[in-house]
Amino acid sequence: MKPIRVGVVCDFREEGWHSMDLIADMLIERLPTVAPQAIAATRLCPPLMRRWSRLPLVGRSARAHLGDRLTGRLWDYPRWLARRAPDFDLFHIVDHSYAHLVRVLPRGRTIVTCNDTDALRTLLPGRSSRFDPSRWLASGILDGLAQAAQVVCISGTTQAQLLAFGAVDPGRTSVAHLGVHPACSPLPDRRADADIAEQLGPPGVEILHVGSTIPRKRIDMLLDILRGVRQTAGDVKLLRVGGSLTAEQRLLAARLGVADAIVELPFMRRPELAALYRRASLVVLPSDREGFGLPVVEAMACGTPVVASAIPALHEAGGSAATYCPPGDSRRWVAAILDLLRQKQCDGRAWEMRRRGCITAAARFDWSAYAGEMARLYMQIDHPSIASTQAS
Repeated sequence: MKPIRVGVVCDFREEGWHSMDLIADMLIERLPTVAPQAIAATRLCPPLMRRWSRLPLVGRSARAHLGDRLTGRLWDYPRWLARRAPDFDLFHIVDHSYAHLVRVLPRGRTIVTCNDTDALRTLLPGRSSRFDPSRWLASGILDGLAQAAQVVCISGTTQAQLLAFGAVDPGRTSVAHLGVHPACSPLPDRRADADIAEQLGPPGVEILHVGSTIPRKRIDMLLDILRGVRQTAGDVKLLRVGGSLTAEQRLLAARLGVADAIVELPFMRRPELAALYRRASLVVLPSDREGFGLPVVEAMACGTPVVASAIPALHEAGGSAATYCPPGDSRRWVAAILDLLRQKQCDGRAWEMRRRGCITAAARFDWSAYAGEMARLYMQIDHPSIASTQAS
């Protein structure tokens, strides 16, 4: 039997969506181990052509960068991908925001991973006028999802939210949870741990947040929580990975008196990020919305307790091992964090049991299991390799 040739359609690397890159990287790495004879996967992604950002005067603006991204996604990528359609039996688009590419691929032979429904929110009743460009983009994404042979959601929460739009056949959706990178372990990594220690100096009481600064991540809440914790616990630092604070967020940090307690760190390779998880006293995720909550399971895999928003996706990720607080209620967050910091300082046995519970809970999420689910799905879809084998 010929292996199924799968084109893994990835985000532009230049866009810097690290979680999307991670899904593609781990899928391509693990498929040969779970289905070595059955699947032959190839990464597909053109370079991002820079047009607007090369213009004089305006080229360095955020709008020029956005123009490059939109032109790349809507003009360059479809044309580049369409020429490669005959070379593969099926395609897997790993980011739903690229679902419009389904239109240029063979009908019935494309799978799309849906990571969240944020890109579709402008389609909700009363959210936007019909002339809003973001609504037009969202319509293209939803249409691509509706045409896909299968939509794989990264959580049951995301699946339910997607189906609520009424455009995707429920029978063509499934759930496959993401995995934990092998670097995320409670065991020390001498080199990575030393690199983080060199960057940060001697450890203290440190709260870690991993994620972007977009509104749904509630950085405003995070800063207010930091202020409340410091008022009682003293010298507590916030470590931030996932992009610099916006100008508005910096002003808020200064107004709250916590600007000097924030350490912003650049994008990190997985071993260094795991070292940071291990070093942190706690990981916090006060988001209003999430598709899954990868930092929750990564932190727990490193043995670091998590305080997360009490929203369905994060409950799905953290299970009974995480601590949950109502979104937007900073007083409850401060109280929960202070309780956990006291436990760490005063009750070593209870803290160790909590850490072990986190590690056990995170073990449910495995990239090989994810790749295995994808391989089974690839083999269920009708495509030329299967047809030629049956004919012979």
